[in-house]
Amino acid sequence: MLQIRSCTVEEAVACSRQIPEFKKPYPAAEYEKRLSGVPHLLLLAKSGGDVAGFKAGYEREGAFYSWMGGVHPMYRRQGVAQALAREQENWAKAYGYRHIRFKTRNYLKPMLIFALNNGFYITAVEKRADPLTNRIWLEKVLETGIK
Repeated sequence: MLQIRSCTVEEAVACSRQIPEFKKPYPAAEYEKRLSGVPHLLLLAKSGGDVAGFKAGYEREGAFYSWMGGVHPMYRRQGVAQALAREQENWAKAYGYRHIRFKTRNYLKPMLIFALNNGFYITAVEKRADPLTNRIWLEKVLETGIK
């Protein structure tokens, strides 16, 4: 059974180290820097006692920015990303946000497909020399909120 709960920076960092797409996961100090003094949310997904994934985000430019997240390869295609996204979205709505934003890279096709299938739309592309590393900005308008 999947359980989603709030977590510490250390738990999020430990989980990020288990995500193969993160070549150099951010250290705890980067999380502390980004989350300090702003509304933020750290979530951890557990399945049968094992860590299955995480999600980290914070307020940025008046919207909720879904900064980091991932699902351990053993738990992919089991609804973990969907459950984490739903929990994050519910939290953002409850705190009055009208938009969730994030960016990903062009080579992370599963993340792009997940985002598009979940109501996000592309708002900008930051071009790089290698098109596979282009940064793609996405946004979802939430149904309720006041920000």
